Amino acid sequence: MIKNFIILSCIGKNDKIGLKIDKNFYIHDFDQKVNIYDQLTLNILNLVKKYKTNVDNKFSMLVNYGPGSFSAIRISLAVAKGLKISKKIDLFGFKNEDLGQFNLVNIELLIKRNLIQKNLIKPLYIS
Repeated sequence: MIKNFIILSCIGKNDKIGLKIDKNFYIHDFDQKVNIYDQLTLNILNLVKKYKTNVDNKFSMLVNYGPGSFSAIRISLAVAKGLKISKKIDLFGFKNEDLGQFNLVNIELLIKRNLIQKNLIKPLYIS
């Protein structure tokens, strides 16, 4: 069961990062006027540091793999893979339409209904 996690929903619109620690859930919304992808890793690290969390192998990462912007999805997948390798965390993907609204209730339903995938091979892009 996934208890603590970081969730990335960066598909080119309404981009957000979520952090769940025990029973607390924190959301970071991005300013759409700024190119967020240049500093995605920094924003994740700042969120983790702000809530004094240690990301270790007990954490999981969930990544929205589309459909969405080609660049946005590729960058968020690359950042997620980097965190997976460096922190040895589990990585899962989900489809945008399976999540609905970005809140803890919907995310926990996504996990409970097993709508996440362990192997991220085929992201979905909008052409």
